[in-house]
Amino acid sequence: MSGNNELQPLLTLKEVAAILHVHVNTVRRWSDKGVIKALQINRRGDRRFRRQDISDFLNRMNPEDLKEPFASLRL
Repeated sequence: MSGNNELQPLLTLKEVAAILHVHVNTVRRWSDKGVIKALQINRRGDRRFRRQDISDFLNRMNPEDLKEPFASLRL
């Protein structure tokens, strides 16, 4: 059985930071503010991210932000 019902591996905070070329604390802050969707996987609060959510985040980026990456997300 394949398709959307298959479980996909989740990304770690460090992996997302590397993909987005930002510091892990930036990813934490964006996650806390709801800019990037994260899943809490345990009571300690460790986060994991779906690849599709990171892809959606990148697709929402305004091309103008590429002049100064992520400027509009500095909250």
